[in-house]
Amino acid sequence: MKALTFQGIKQIEYSEIADPIILHDTDAIVQIQLAGLCGSDLHVYRGHECGLDHGTAMGHEFIGEIVAIGKGVKQFKKGDRIISPFSTNCGQCYYCQIGLTCRCVHSHLYGWVAEGQGLHGGQAEFIRVPFADGTLVPLKENLSDEVALFLGDILSTGYFCADQAQVKNGGIYAVLGCGPVGLMASLSAIKLGAERVYAIDCIPERLKMAEQFGAIPINYKTVSPIEKIKAATEGRGADAVLEAVGSDITSRMAIDIVRPGGRVSAVGVHNSQQFPFSPVEAYDKNLTYSIGRCPARHYMEKLMDEVPTWEDDISAIISHRLALKEGSHAYQIFDQKLDHCLKVIFDLT
Repeated sequence: MKALTFQGIKQIEYSEIADPIILHDTDAIVQIQLAGLCGSDLHVYRGHECGLDHGTAMGHEFIGEIVAIGKGVKQFKKGDRIISPFSTNCGQCYYCQIGLTCRCVHSHLYGWVAEGQGLHGGQAEFIRVPFADGTLVPLKENLSDEVALFLGDILSTGYFCADQAQVKNGGIYAVLGCGPVGLMASLSAIKLGAERVYAIDCIPERLKMAEQFGAIPINYKTVSPIEKIKAATEGRGADAVLEAVGSDITSRMAIDIVRPGGRVSAVGVHNSQQFPFSPVEAYDKNLTYSIGRCPARHYMEKLMDEVPTWEDDISAIISHRLALKEGSHAYQIFDQKLDHCLKVIFDLT
């Protein structure tokens, strides 16, 4: 089959790899119809996360149709159209049962093979899904393919970020980073009843999209977000900050923007070895700091019936719809923010 494969830092190749096969009774093989390029794919692409085997199929956002199942799969059959979260989930362990599906004891991330172990990703024609009954979700007819695709990662993660921040009616919030996850966090905060959402970035098209969702855009290169938000809140700061980047700069900015007694909800993928703020600063602010990977499988269930009404907003972030063979170009424009790139999806139909 054809796939976008990792061949080294900033080297993505459209190449031939082996078709996936059923290895365990609980596996399913899915023919991919739509796949996404995610900001976290860039961590590997840029070399910020190391250890991936060359030749690994990239990506973890996909929807498609089941073409084969192991004899232990009970909830699905060949021909079913499905959505998948970005990691596998057994559905039975302690963490799956409490809704923290991202920490399933049997979980694997798609698109991560190291020293021959792991799972190939979804930027490919086919994919093997372990624990199909626990991982996959049927694609309902009232969901568009694009909304379904985003439910598996960026939409669930953005909503989780707002939920973890305890966004409430009448609150004032700041979102740091207006990439796809940050935009979904802004949209989710607005849908959850925020009085004001300040969206902070420096890329004009991202700020414009955040404003289209109803947020107040702040270009941090021309305006101080800290000063602007404090001026708008009688000097207090935001009730919560939704941090969707994962850098030391945005972590520090979050602490400076949030009010005493406020919350920081961090979902950006962090690679730093320490926090850019001290325990004393957190103590003196009575800070609640929540950080971690989104339990996407849990939130997919939660959002399934709600998000169809958000379809026009969600699909607006798609700037590029490309064929899989254009993958190398897609990574380049997404990485370098060329051609007004917001979100790339790959159409395999």
